[in-house]
Parts: sequence; C-alpha cells; structure tokens
Amino acid sequence: MSPVARSLLYAFANMFHPRMIWLMIWPMLIALAVWGTVLLFTGAEAVAVLAGWMQEWLKSGTFFVRWDIGGAITLAAKVLVFLMFVPLVWLTALLILSAFGMPAMVEHVASRRFPQLARRQGGSLAGSIWNGVVAVAGLIGLGLVSIPFWLLPPLWPLIPVAIMGWLNQRVLRYDALAEHASADEMLRIFSARRGTLFWMGVILALLAYVPLVGFVAPVLFGLAFIHLLLGELQALRAAPIEGEVLRP
Repeated sequence: MSPVARSLLYAFANMFHPRMIWLMIWPMLIALAVWGTVLLFTGAEAVAVLAGWMQEWLKSGTFFVRWDIGGAITLAAKVLVFLMFVPLVWLTALLILSAFGMPAMVEHVASRRFPQLARRQGGSLAGSIWNGVVAVAGLIGLGLVSIPFWLLPPLWPLIPVAIMGWLNQRVLRYDALAEHASADEMLRIFSARRGTLFWMGVILALLAYVPLVGFVAPVLFGLAFIHLLLGELQALRAAPIEGEVLRP
C-alpha cells in the first residue's frame, strides 16, 4: 500500500473519534454562516458585475460583434460565483481548523501511532499564523495572475481546484509537522514530497464540491497529512546518515 493510501486509511479510522467529529462540524458551520450571509446580500450584485465584465470581454474579443447570449453569460457568471464561493467557505474552515483544530489532531495521531517520535518543535504559533498569511497571499497572487485564463472555458473549472490544491497543502503541511520536526527537517520533507502533497491538496479541493463529503473532508485530509508527514519524519530520522559506517 502506498504511503498516501495508508495515510488516508488511518485518517478514515481516526475521524470517527468524538473529538474529530466535533472538529468536522463547527469550523464548517462558522464558515458557511459567514459566507452564506455575504452571498445572500451581495450574490445578485456579484453575478451582475461579473456578467457585465464577461459581456465586455466577449465584445472586445470579437471586434464588438453583438452576441445575443445574455442568458448563457448570466448562467456562466452564476457558475463562477459558485466556484468562488466554495473555496472561500473551504479556506475559512481550513484556517479555523488550522488554528484551533490541528494541534488536537496532531496530538491524537502522535499519541497513538508515533508515541516515541521526539518533539523538536521546529514550528510555533507565530509560524503557523505567518504560514496562513503566506497561504492567503499566495491565493490572492495566484488568483490575480490567473484572471485572463478564467474566461477560457477549458480552464476555468480547473484553475480554482489547482489554486486551492496548492493552498490546502501549504496550510496543512506546516501544522502537521510543527510540533515534532525541526525547521531543517520540515524543509527537507516538504521539498522531497512536494508533488505528493500538492496532489493530496488537489484531491481535497475536488472533494470540497461533493455534497456532504466536502463537509468532513478538511478533518479527513488534515489527519491524512499528519499521518503521512509524521511517517516521513520517522523514516527520515531512521535513515542512516550519509558517510556513517553501519556496524553489524
């Protein structure tokens, strides 16, 4: 079994603990309440503005030929608003979980599967906050850079998933190792597992759009990141140092 599959299996078994179930519920409820309220009061205006931008872009791109596709543009604008709404809810819940839930999740996993793993505390609360700030800044930067591509039909469903995949792994990986790994160990593991972590983040981003599954996915994948990265840390420390002579 691959390390990712094994981590997901362990995470699935852990997520039914009462404390983990509670962590599934309240961050998502808060995020839904906040952004649902925003959408209720500003959703129609956001759709109208976005539809206007898309109409102007279409006219300028076709030499101002008039197209009678107002209904299609409005529908596309609603889809785009929904595609932006889900990541906003997801990001808010993920940041709440990162700040208030990940330490408890790390303790839950470490005490059961990695009780002998030394805690070198390469991360800190300040580091976690800074990591969240960098993640949000990266989200904004990637969103701005990708704006021209959002209007291309083959790409606009993929762009938010790719961006959220990067953000998911950026937030979760730090908190998964902050208590146990040194700063150098964290950098080494993040570098060695960059591709794996990104694709785990992408799968997590896709699950956000699945009804009910998206509700529990933050905790499931938070636990999976912890299992995977603590396992990587254990393997790193067990590996022989280069140049070391192993005696029988």
